[in-house]
Amino acid sequence: MDERAGSFLKLLKIMDELREQCPWDKKQTIDSIRHLTIEETFELSDAILKKDLNEIKKELGDILLHIVFYSRIASETKAFDIKDVMDTLCEKLIFRHPHIYGNTKAETPEQVSQNWEQLKQKEKGGNKSVLAGVPNSMPALLKAYRIQEKARAVGFDWEDPKEVYGKVKEELDEFEKEIKNKNQENAQKEFGDVLFSLINYARFLNINPEDALEQTNQKFIKRFGYMENKVKEQGKQIADCKLAELDIYWNEAKTLK
Repeated sequence: MDERAGSFLKLLKIMDELREQCPWDKKQTIDSIRHLTIEETFELSDAILKKDLNEIKKELGDILLHIVFYSRIASETKAFDIKDVMDTLCEKLIFRHPHIYGNTKAETPEQVSQNWEQLKQKEKGGNKSVLAGVPNSMPALLKAYRIQEKARAVGFDWEDPKEVYGKVKEELDEFEKEIKNKNQENAQKEFGDVLFSLINYARFLNINPEDALEQTNQKFIKRFGYMENKVKEQGKQIADCKLAELDIYWNEAKTLK
């Protein structure tokens, strides 16, 4: 037997034992572990950002456990089991890769992506709208990025990055106008348009806006921590310091790698 198959069968056996014998595992439902799955996904994301391969391995294991757990729970009502999950996935991968398993030609990642979105619309019971597959619960920044990617896959997109940047400036002008008019409701709407257009422009520059923003988040956290430590060394609390003093420490932090 393939070692991978043997390890997977061992995992299934352990899951069966836990479901039957562990008080906590016996109590869980598909709904009750949902928030834990979300947490595990974010932990995997953290490990990827840190480029920590050992942690990535562990977090992937946790997510695999959840997949097996959901399948085990569903099998108890004969809704589906882990075999159904894997069979469905295999069928989907074969169907959506006709350039590998069929006669379609796709020589670039962009062509593959376009084919993928178009094939999703043809699948039995598939989404009626190109954008229907974007989860409502997805964080807004990622959702905007995926919406734009899906629209591009069916040909609805800008052609020239200069036009996209022009749209960014146009949206900024409209936002500033509403700020001057002191119209809070419209300003919020225009600010959303600014963000959406910036995300669009980032996509044209092959910049992942989620990754870019997280890099800035981590940079701010590091610099703020440096500033906090400097203030503590002076025997003070950060809230007691004047902004001019904090700026000195902040500028010092900016020179550090």
